[in-house]
Amino acid sequence: MSKSITARRLTAAVLTAGALTAAVAVPASAADRDHRAQRQSVEISRVQYDSPGRDTRSNRSLNKEWVEITNNSRRAVNLDGWTLKDEDGHTYTFRHYRLDGRATVRVHTGQGRDTRSDVYQDRRQYVWDNRSDTATLRNDHRRFVDSESWGHHRHGGRH
Repeated sequence: MSKSITARRLTAAVLTAGALTAAVAVPASAADRDHRAQRQSVEISRVQYDSPGRDTRSNRSLNKEWVEITNNSRRAVNLDGWTLKDEDGHTYTFRHYRLDGRATVRVHTGQGRDTRSDVYQDRRQYVWDNRSDTATLRNDHRRFVDSESWGHHRHGGRH
């Protein structure tokens, strides 16, 4: 009987040590925390998928179609390599762009000169479907950050 009690106590001690080790796991690295913070703080805040007026395919009309990306945190976020994509696979990749804290950038479809608040995809065709589409934002590691959908979702998912 004493062997049985000793075995139970030893098993309990091993299980307790395992639980304590799991509870005191190594904290997340700063990079992991930064990525989590980026996913929570950067979002698609507005989408103008239907260019106002007639769809003339002029550069002016194309630039009235846009997506706004907002950084809700106080810290700037490096968007270099981040992508904005529609359901048909049209992809805009941010190059050398840093979004300041509490700032918004508008991604226009047409051509133009990039500024701190406006960037241009330099396309000659509309990107966003007026009836239904999904704008998906991914970071430079291709991880999902946010999406915005409208109309009847052809593909049904958010990722």
